[in-house]
Amino acid sequence: MQTNAEVVRQFIGDWSRLDATRLADYFTEDGIYHNMPAEPVQGREPIEQFIAGFMRGWTQTEWEIVNLAEQDEVVYCERLDRTQTQSGNVELPCIGVFYLKDGKISLWRDYFDMSTYVKAIT
Repeated sequence: MQTNAEVVRQFIGDWSRLDATRLADYFTEDGIYHNMPAEPVQGREPIEQFIAGFMRGWTQTEWEIVNLAEQDEVVYCERLDRTQTQSGNVELPCIGVFYLKDGKISLWRDYFDMSTYVKAIT
């Protein structure tokens, strides 16, 4: 069985596939994804739809893990998300806090500066 840190590492790596269904499969059925500048999204299917919606204009993405720490069911992951979009390229520093249950993400809170993202694509 994978450690929680290994699950998060794999999840971060899978973003480069641009496959919302695959990414949503990492969540529990009642999981929550909360991009802190926005309202939280709960449930695997709504999470899939949310991810598909905001990555619609993406052509490529690679997320670099800068630091990662695990404590019990919580994984902290500092990242630099590099994304190419149809409107421009983005380098977005982030930190994600992941709560896992039985190898699945039950809660993911992602902290970043939304204006950094918006400025890069407008």
